Amino acid sequence: MGVEAGAQVARARALAVLRIRSRALAIALLPAAAAVILLAGGSTGHFVGPGWSVARVVVSVLALVVLLAAGVVALVVARARPAVSPTVAIAEEAAPDLYRLVRDLADRLDVPAPSAIALTPDCDSWLEDRTHPAHGPPAPRSADEIAGAGSGRHLHRRTATAPVLVIGSPFLWWMRVGELRAVLAPVVAGTGPSAQPDIAAARRFVRGLDAAVAASADRGRCPGLRLACAGIGWVARLMLRGCQVHASEMERGVAAAAAERAQAVDYGLRIVAQEQVGLAYAGWDRLLTRVALPAWRMGRWPSRLDAGVVAALTELSRRDRLAEGFASRLGERPACDLLEEPGTVDEATSLLAARLFHGGPAESGPDWSPVDWQEYPDEVVDRKWRTDAARLHRVLDTLGVRRAPDPSAPHSGGPAPDPTIHASVGPTLARVLDHLTPADGVETAAGHPDAYGAPTLTRATGDRGREHDESFGHEGPSGYPGHEGPAGHPGDEDTPAPNPRSATLATHLGVEVAREEAAAAPPAAGQKADTPPWDDGALPLFPLQPPRTDRELLTDHVTAMVCCAAMDTVGATPGLDWLDGPTLLVDGVRVADLAPRVLSLVEDGDAAPLRAWLVELGIRPEKPVRLG
Repeated sequence: MGVEAGAQVARARALAVLRIRSRALAIALLPAAAAVILLAGGSTGHFVGPGWSVARVVVSVLALVVLLAAGVVALVVARARPAVSPTVAIAEEAAPDLYRLVRDLADRLDVPAPSAIALTPDCDSWLEDRTHPAHGPPAPRSADEIAGAGSGRHLHRRTATAPVLVIGSPFLWWMRVGELRAVLAPVVAGTGPSAQPDIAAARRFVRGLDAAVAASADRGRCPGLRLACAGIGWVARLMLRGCQVHASEMERGVAAAAAERAQAVDYGLRIVAQEQVGLAYAGWDRLLTRVALPAWRMGRWPSRLDAGVVAALTELSRRDRLAEGFASRLGERPACDLLEEPGTVDEATSLLAARLFHGGPAESGPDWSPVDWQEYPDEVVDRKWRTDAARLHRVLDTLGVRRAPDPSAPHSGGPAPDPTIHASVGPTLARVLDHLTPADGVETAAGHPDAYGAPTLTRATGDRGREHDESFGHEGPSGYPGHEGPAGHPGDEDTPAPNPRSATLATHLGVEVAREEAAAAPPAAGQKADTPPWDDGALPLFPLQPPRTDRELLTDHVTAMVCCAAMDTVGATPGLDWLDGPTLLVDGVRVADLAPRVLSLVEDGDAAPLRAWLVELGIRPEKPVRLG
């Protein structure tokens, strides 16, 4: 009864949407009906006289104009290309077991099977209608789809309105086969109400209106055509507002009917699987912001993001008590085994993720190449730290800061710089420390430099102890070891920094970074017939972070300079932490307490905590470092 009730509610709302379409048609035909009445009255001798003749001409002309305008609007609504979600299409020969699982699930639910399967680099799953003539049959696109997806072999019982099943790619790698089936059950059950003619017609009408609004918003036209598009957009938006409530209630009814029907399939397992959905979402977000984003900014895209989310969640299970027991699931068969070539699919979804979340190119090239996880520390972390350090010294050169430290200048703690170093030697960390430390000294915010104590090291692998268990969800996405994000330190507010030298240097760094990003940004490409049906000029569609503030940029660059000095003087190595991103390893041990010392220097101009940290590890700030 619950299924029928939900379906009946959805059908009633669909009929309400279709009535709005009928009313719009009636309004468009009203002047024509009046013109017909006037013409018929004149021909029969009932409406005679000069006034009736003028009325017949005016109403006839008005009817022709309204009919012409209505025809144009109807044509745009019918022919406008609805937007589709960016996905990686999966052919049946590329995943026969996955298609078989979905087919069996549809049989158990007694609903039509989806027409095709596609993957999206997100933690969600849904049904998507792609029956519009502009979409055509599923075809391979090198930009975001697996070759062979449109071979024509689809699930049985395909109908003209069968939607496409879109599955979040992280689900395939993290979930087990049974969990994936339980999660997909309510989604696949939605094909039943979707096949109802009235619901399908109402959805097509709403999608057409939405596409018409998007098409009329294009400003790259001549003034006359732009005026016509404005009128079409106004009419489409008016009808769309009228359909909004009914369309929303219709979709709720469809979801209720699908959920009610799916309760008969793996209901107990679905409760457990929903926990994995939330965990996968947290791990995926962490992986994108901490690990993938620094690589994307360096012109490299990790080619195994889905495999990386498994490593990230496995690492979380070692750190967080809430995740204990999840790793035991890894002994079961993962859902990615349902794919014939999971590595190829992972690479395609990883490239699409970089395009959607960062705006990278659609294909690999000299400035946009894949990187494996084994190469990540050397190809991404090391390069990024040295590139940022080089940028920092370029800005210091622009500001006229001398390279060689002044032996007569006072230093707050730590060894005095070597007076034998000549001004012509390479860039040093001491140059940065001396510049950010005011000559008269500034007391730290805490007032106790010794409170930082000796450097804290955390093992890069294995058990980390409870002192770091709370790190998940508290460190920011800057891509540096131990750096807290926009909500992690008092420097979030857009207030002037206590250290005026830091404020000046941060401003110049922000200008330099913005200039480099503008020079590296590819020109916006026009929409072509064979390109994905979303706006390439609006990429990234889903930015991961707001732009970094100048102060955050300065903190990142100073941290990079410290890491470079550690690598070049004490043999430290760059590393990859699956949850925190790039990290510094000293003798195979992860450095965990660098961030507060750098913040003390940047925000308060107090270099004593950082100098004490350098002395403890044997790092010599006066030694030149190799820049990128």
